Amino acid sequence: MTIGIAVIGAGMAGRAHAAAYRIAPRLNRCTLPDLRFVSIGDISPELGSLAADRFGYERSDTSWQAIAENPDINVVSVAVANSLHREIVEGLVAAGKHVLCEKPLSDTLEDARAMADVARNASTVVCIGFTFRRAAGAAALRGLVNSGALGRILHANGRYWCDYARDPMGPMSWRYKGAPGSGALADIGSHAAYLMEFLCGDVLEVSGGRFATAITGRPVPLGAVVGHEQVEVSDTYEAVENEDYAGFSARFERCVGVVQVSRVAAGHPNGLALELFGDKGEAQWEQKRPGEFQLMLNESSAGTQGYRRVIIGPDHPYFAGGLPDAPGVRQKEGFVFQARAFLEEVVGIDEADSLPRNASFDEGVHNMEILAAVAESAANGGAAVTMAPQRAEVTR
Repeated sequence: MTIGIAVIGAGMAGRAHAAAYRIAPRLNRCTLPDLRFVSIGDISPELGSLAADRFGYERSDTSWQAIAENPDINVVSVAVANSLHREIVEGLVAAGKHVLCEKPLSDTLEDARAMADVARNASTVVCIGFTFRRAAGAAALRGLVNSGALGRILHANGRYWCDYARDPMGPMSWRYKGAPGSGALADIGSHAAYLMEFLCGDVLEVSGGRFATAITGRPVPLGAVVGHEQVEVSDTYEAVENEDYAGFSARFERCVGVVQVSRVAAGHPNGLALELFGDKGEAQWEQKRPGEFQLMLNESSAGTQGYRRVIIGPDHPYFAGGLPDAPGVRQKEGFVFQARAFLEEVVGIDEADSLPRNASFDEGVHNMEILAAVAESAANGGAAVTMAPQRAEVTR
């Protein structure tokens, strides 16, 4: 048995998926069949060809239809603009492919719900990538919550501060187009939202929604824009339609919390951070120091209490039998664990012997419903918005 793999999208996320499939078989003991790296698809022939050469894929294609029609391809990652997800995913599922889709699921709830209907009735594995669930530090914090080490969780903070949009001369791209809530909230707030639920339980209510757009216009690029890369720009400007900053409060199953995200936070290239405050202790983790987390347990006398640094290693999630037995972990390795879990499910390895499953499209819809509730709150002066229960049991 051989599994043929393709990735649609040769941008930042697509390259991460392409590399992850290469490394995934080397995690843990070898339980996967032979893998064949068939194609990288991108509308740009140059970008597709460069990615295929870089990651050792046999070819590149300029249409998703060519990948859907290729009988040598069984597994496909979709990592393109959110507005393109529905057509591509539905076409791939109809062609009998296993699909791993990037977050957020789509650019509209209507499309996301339609995609979830298709996934629910598919005969193949169809899932969404919530990559930061694979961060060893975030998983370690979750272990502290579930073990009761922190006691009753009182409140939590989640923030994702980035600076990829801080330069007013940064080129216009699809990321800056769309309704309120489709900017920083959808791009990085989707990560913060699912991670806060990962630690604190389902969101029951959001309030205090607020958006702000700091840079209201951007120059039109003279070439293709890949990820957050800079390219030469023209003298023509287009209006930025969505938010650079988003913030909201939430009531979770376990506690209350605050979430803030920004794409114009200078000095924070990838500033994801999580903080938990319990009645027995506190813990925090930041992506800028991913190989460690901070922990304080209320065991010392008042004069000696304080945070201590815990180095992530073989005793923590995703290290035992996987990563080399040495401290330190990076964001891209989350894509590797995600790809390995996807492939294990595709080949039918029992869940008890596999990495935790990837999230379902129903969970992807729920994540978008949180973002929609925040947008509704912001549009109504921060009013409280009650969340509906999750449709299906969650994988977290």
